[in-house]
Amino acid sequence: MRIRRRLATLAILELVNVPLQAVIWFGMAGVPPTSTNIIGFSLVAGLLIVGAGYWTIKLIQIKRSMHRFPARPQFASIRTAAKYLLAGGLLFVALRVWKEPGLGTLPGLGFVIFAILEYINYFCWQLMYDTRPDLRRLFTHGFRHSHLALDLSTREVV
Repeated sequence: MRIRRRLATLAILELVNVPLQAVIWFGMAGVPPTSTNIIGFSLVAGLLIVGAGYWTIKLIQIKRSMHRFPARPQFASIRTAAKYLLAGGLLFVALRVWKEPGLGTLPGLGFVIFAILEYINYFCWQLMYDTRPDLRRLFTHGFRHSHLALDLSTREVV
């Protein structure tokens, strides 16, 4: 029951963070909505939505006692597409920062960097350690593969 609550909370928080971060950055902090900043933010938002989808489907997998992650092919495709989108976004934003550094471009670069970290957190290694067991494991064994990375591998993980 605790795991189900945790997965539901993770899915909800990822979705809530999309509009919340938009309000914080573009509303309260005054980041101008230039194409560079919007592209960078969109990459972060897209990965947060992917994360929400993953945790939701993971919750369904556990509720239904499914052995295999039911959306493995879809998330494998998302992983590939996200690599190309991040590479293209990084190239575009970096060129814009190089040509016109400032508030109209630098936040976009920050967003892209955060999106890359989110990609790593979801598709490669767990970077978020917010529970005592997670922290204990990090300090004793180092970084672990992310849950989604394990679900996309050939190993069966529930």
